[in-house]
Amino acid sequence: MTKNMLIFGLGYTASFLRTALIEGGWQVTATQRGAGAYSMAFEDEDAVLAAIKNASFILSSVPPKNGTDPVLEKYGAAILDAAPQWSGYLSSTGVYGDVKGAWVDEHSPIGTGRRTDRAKADMAWQNYGAHIFRLPGIYGPGRNMLDRIIEGRAKKIDMPNQIFSRIHVQDIVAAIIKSFNRPNGVYNIGDNYPCSQNELVDYACQLLGKPPPALLSLQQADLSPMAMGFYAENRRVSNMKAKRILAWTPQFGDYRAGLLNCYQQDGY
Repeated sequence: MTKNMLIFGLGYTASFLRTALIEGGWQVTATQRGAGAYSMAFEDEDAVLAAIKNASFILSSVPPKNGTDPVLEKYGAAILDAAPQWSGYLSSTGVYGDVKGAWVDEHSPIGTGRRTDRAKADMAWQNYGAHIFRLPGIYGPGRNMLDRIIEGRAKKIDMPNQIFSRIHVQDIVAAIIKSFNRPNGVYNIGDNYPCSQNELVDYACQLLGKPPPALLSLQQADLSPMAMGFYAENRRVSNMKAKRILAWTPQFGDYRAGLLNCYQQDGY
């Protein structure tokens, strides 16, 4: 295996993947809109085209923009010509839309919810033969409910039957790495225990020794449009295909294990 990865979009999850790969002896190149400390500019066409030719593995974590996938729009032909050994795309379980709390798996319909552009990008990367990782709420060190409570941003909403799935960032990294020698296709990467956000808030408060916030109605909570979008959809995400095909099991099987890890790593 030639250990050379090109990552489009060095965001939160991709940064953890980059660290894990470098520790494993990989060469990792990354792009961003505007070069960062560990990346080149997405718009630097000559550098990106050279990186595509040199990479045996290519991952995109870039979200759609204005109804198109920026990576495929600008570099799709070059990626096809390069024919990398492996390619991947970080998608979202938001493509399933609202199913009133029912379970969804990789055969469930997509494109009916608020993430229509994401669903189009998801399908476009499937047509490129990529491994598609559909991700629910992502959390981990430096980005979790503990931080929200400390900052006074955590809210409990009086919607007891509203269910969310989530995943620790290290489990995403593990699933991606497991997929390197596994079949391409679509994989839901979530933990084993979809549940209400209120459970998460209560446990995070318990870890921090703080009282939980008051229970609010959806109207009282005064949520941002993005947060309102999350509460407009209700589903449980099955991870059984990833367990079966990728031989992957989440290290942090529920929010308790994951938040405890964050608590210990970040030293609250």
